[in-house]
Amino acid sequence: MAVPRLFAATSILSAVAVGTLLTGCSASVNVEKPELKMSAEKLANLVAEKLAATANQPKPDVTCPEDVPAKVGTTTRCKLTADDGTTLGVTATVSSVEGTKMNFDIQADETPTPAPS
Repeated sequence: MAVPRLFAATSILSAVAVGTLLTGCSASVNVEKPELKMSAEKLANLVAEKLAATANQPKPDVTCPEDVPAKVGTTTRCKLTADDGTTLGVTATVSSVEGTKMNFDIQADETPTPAPS
């Protein structure tokens, strides 16, 4: 039944958002020189791992639109998508860069967007 699945997905996504908002979330990863940027795929994987750990849920499907340069303050918007198509926006911001290591602050939106009908 579509309504219970949507409710379950919304609950899961809300739990991810609330867990992230309450505990905060940050992540670190080493990047290769000379580019000094993180690929969109690698960032999406990092965001998914951190959200799963924060919410104590299975790793969600996360996509990020672009590579992120190793510059403090750079922000990108990623998207978490549940099995039923419900989505949740996630902001990843470069909080610091130490040599080839990039640190991120990760913040999930409070409200998911229901799947299109």
